[in-house]
Amino acid sequence: MPFATTRDGVEIFYKDWGPKDAPAIMFHHGWPLSADDWDTQMLFFLANGYRVVAHDRRGHGRSSQVWDGHTMDNYAADAFAVVEALDLRGVVHIGHSTGGGEVARYVAKFGEPAGRVAKAVLVSAVPPLMVKTEANPGGLPIEVFDGFRKALADNRAQFFLDVPTGPFYGYNREGAKIDEGVIQNWWRQGMMGSAKAHYDGIKAFSETDQSEDLKAISVPTLVLHGEDDQIVPIGASARESIKLLPSGTLKTYPGFGHGMLTVNADILNADLLAFVKS
Repeated sequence: MPFATTRDGVEIFYKDWGPKDAPAIMFHHGWPLSADDWDTQMLFFLANGYRVVAHDRRGHGRSSQVWDGHTMDNYAADAFAVVEALDLRGVVHIGHSTGGGEVARYVAKFGEPAGRVAKAVLVSAVPPLMVKTEANPGGLPIEVFDGFRKALADNRAQFFLDVPTGPFYGYNREGAKIDEGVIQNWWRQGMMGSAKAHYDGIKAFSETDQSEDLKAISVPTLVLHGEDDQIVPIGASARESIKLLPSGTLKTYPGFGHGMLTVNADILNADLLAFVKS
């Protein structure tokens, strides 16, 4: 399996599909998943003539299960290790949820002046800040994230069934068409990773203020968010992010939930392709 090595010695697994001279798209997955969560998008863009790359964040999927370094800074540096190893340039970076935070930090920190970044897409993404603070009154109370930590520490396997069965894909909504394969695939990806990485990752995705990252992104940026997102509520995320992005476009989806890239892939893929080609 292909791996890139970070500057602090972590082995990062990645997938690299398609012609090396094709325009490249790099995908950044959400918590607590892996590069596999992008399979539908990767096959779609591969069929449309693109080179597609996705990696497992440290402690997730097939990457090294190191006990420390589970911060947004290191997540971005891990992604850069893959970009350096493959010498990718002019890349469109697409991130979902925590991966959206990773993209924002990556583009702000590594995007200029090397010309490695062409565009960015933040899908159901956590920026600018998830947790409620005095300066961020629309965020979620810290008790919500403390509850995540307790559920993970008490019984991670059950917690990783409860999340996709319920709010992640909107399967707890009346009339929802439940796909057991989607639930099992979410569980499979989550359980491949490290409990320590997942535990520490909750702090990374909820308490990292990325306001300055967003302000620093100069490339065209598309923000996509479901209006019924029960994991990352749209009011404190996408609707605030668009105010900070110098060159941002916001598109929202009535009734769509957090996992819309999977359960509404036909619609999302078409919108992503239109932006990438624009």
